[in-house]
Order: sequence, then structure tokens, then C-alpha cells
Amino acid sequence: MKLSNEKILSMYENMLKIRKFEERAMILFSEGQIPGFVHLYIGEEAVATGACANLNEDDFITSTHRGHGHIVSKGGDLNLMMAELFGKETGYCKGKGGSMHIADATKGILGANGIVGAGHNIAAGAGLSAKYRGTEQVCVCFFGDASTNQSTFHESMNLSSIWKLPVVYVCENNGYGISMSQERQMAVKNISDRATAYNIPGVTVDGNDVFAVYEAVEEAVKRARKQQGPTLVECKTYRHRGHFEGDPTIYRAASELQEWLEKDPVKRMESFLVENKVATLEEIEALINKIETEVSNAVKFAQDSPYPAVEQAVQDIFSDIVEEVKIR
Repeated sequence: MKLSNEKILSMYENMLKIRKFEERAMILFSEGQIPGFVHLYIGEEAVATGACANLNEDDFITSTHRGHGHIVSKGGDLNLMMAELFGKETGYCKGKGGSMHIADATKGILGANGIVGAGHNIAAGAGLSAKYRGTEQVCVCFFGDASTNQSTFHESMNLSSIWKLPVVYVCENNGYGISMSQERQMAVKNISDRATAYNIPGVTVDGNDVFAVYEAVEEAVKRARKQQGPTLVECKTYRHRGHFEGDPTIYRAASELQEWLEKDPVKRMESFLVENKVATLEEIEALINKIETEVSNAVKFAQDSPYPAVEQAVQDIFSDIVEEVKIR
């Protein structure tokens, strides 16, 4: 694998953008400025970054309740994202979706989703659409380890395998389904082993190594574009925060968290940049300041934006297709 310095820096910048966005969201939520639930992606930035770095603008992704990193990596607008978290009218879903339901079909973002495992079948649908239309588009389906116990995972994998759909299944295995550790919810050690049941490739990589993720997904995307079918890529990673903000995390040891903090994907990337002379410490600091300014501007945009009017509560909640059917 040979990547240009420009590509490497863009991947680092993306990881940084996710981290800074999430850190600010964490603070704002603790201050009561963000309503609802927030599930942070801190610690998992290498997965979304490495996977989406292989995608074209017209490719698709499906996301999860922990979806901010996926949205950023597929080109999401920080202003619109932050406004949505605040429940403001200028947000992606006009303030009605919140943190767990950001979508932007114009960028191929088919939606974050508060329902565990809901993205699997949406991804299969996107893959079927691409195959039916004869394009080279692919869909990357992001999901957590526990969702592989859902029927949607198996249904989607089965159909994608039979029909050789251009779907890349990216499992973000952070070791826990809410507070339930992986070893207590499934008998397999590697989730990628489940690919065997569907006669498709399955691979497990270090999810905190952005280059390992990039390389594995690169190969999977190539197969998908050649109409050779889906691939299951398992990325072993770790969330630094709890399942949700406010989660006491009494189910995991402090030593376990410390072990993973030492493998922080953002810090590892920064070390790589310096050691390989891709960027200096001064250039890294300048980039950090740039991203922090972008996030601060997004916060101001959200704070200054209006809340949706009460009259809008029942607007945009049904699709035009549904309304058309009703009329007929």
C-alpha cells in the first residue's frame, strides 16, 4: 500500500475533525445544551476514516446510533450536524432527528439509526439498487459487534452473498454491546468468522490503525466494484467513553481503559506523521487549531439558529411517496 502524504494528511485531518467534534459535543451535553442521548465515537476514529477514505462521492454508507464519525468521514457538514444535535431548525433533519438520526442522501449518507442493526438491510437495499442500475457504486455498512446477533445482520449477509451485492460490512467491534462484553454474548472470538457461513471473505484488523482499516476496506471495495460480492471486515477498537454520555461504565476495569488509551488512534497517527516526516509538530498544532476553529464556528452556528416552530412538528415526517399513495 502506497499513499501520498496528501492522502495521509487528509486522513489525519478527518480523524482530528471527528475527535474535536465529539469532545465538544461531550462538553455541551454535560452543560445541558444538547438534548436527548449522545453516543460518542471517541477512540474509534480510525475505522470510519480508513473505510470512507476508499469511497467516491456517489458511494453509500449506513450508520448507527454512534454515527458522528461516519457522517464526518463521508463529508457531512459540521454546522448542520451540530445544529441537529442542538435540535435546531437549521440541522440536517430540521432538529427532529437529533444525534442518532442524521442523514444526507446527497452525500450517500443513508442515515444514522437509533435501532440496533437497522442499517444492515438498508445497506443490502443500496447494494441491490447499484447492481440493478449497473453502476460501480458500493455501500459500506457500519455496525457494532452486538448487532451481529440480530436477524437483520444474517438476513442482509445472506442476500448480499447470494446476489453478490456491492456491500462492504464493517463491524466496529469495541468489545461491548451496551454493558455486555463480547465473550458473554457470542461464542466466536472473531466476528469475521461469521463470514464463513455465507461463503464470503472475512478479515479482522486492528481498528485503531487507520492504515490497516484502509487496506482491508480497499480490497473489499475493489471486490465489490468488480461485482464479486460482499466482504465482512471486523475492526477491533474501543470507545473511550461509555455506551452513552452518563453511562457509569462500572462493567469495565480502569486498567482495561488505560490499556486502550495507550493505543489511541489519533495519537498513533500523530506519531506516524512525525516519525515519517509527513508533518512537523508545528504543522500538526496548526491543523489542530484549524479544526478547533471549525468546530467552534459550528457550535456558534447551532447556538444562533432558531428552534423549529411548533407548527412544524408534523411536517417532513412522512415521505412524498407515502402521501402520493394515500391520495390515490
